[in-house]
Amino acid sequence: MTAKITRINPEQLHETPGYHHITVVEASRTAYLAGQCPLDRNGSLVGPDSVELQIDQVVVNALTALAAVNAQPRHVVRSVIYVRSDDRDVLGLAWRRLTASALGPAFESASTLLGVAQLGFSGQLVEVDLTVALPD
Repeated sequence: MTAKITRINPEQLHETPGYHHITVVEASRTAYLAGQCPLDRNGSLVGPDSVELQIDQVVVNALTALAAVNAQPRHVVRSVIYVRSDDRDVLGLAWRRLTASALGPAFESASTLLGVAQLGFSGQLVEVDLTVALPD
């Protein structure tokens, strides 16, 4: 069975900037990716002062993780984006850069964007958590 994914925005709820309020999944297998951090293959932080460079590394890492389970961004059914900032402009920048990236289709499903006070690695500004309905 190939995962059937239906994305819904009820008319009674507010419009969204690209994500859907509800994602319904009929799948036989699901993958839960660990939070994808802006670390390179050697475990070094990329772009310590740059949200943009960190997002680019997170995208590379997330695409690599998806490929490891034979999935693509369109198979993502839930995402949570963490940005170390309380500035709405920075949060908006993160959203726009992620949705414009090769990972962009992942954020069309149910998605949450959070500004947080701290992330796990010193200097880390961004992390992305993905849930995937695996194709057969």
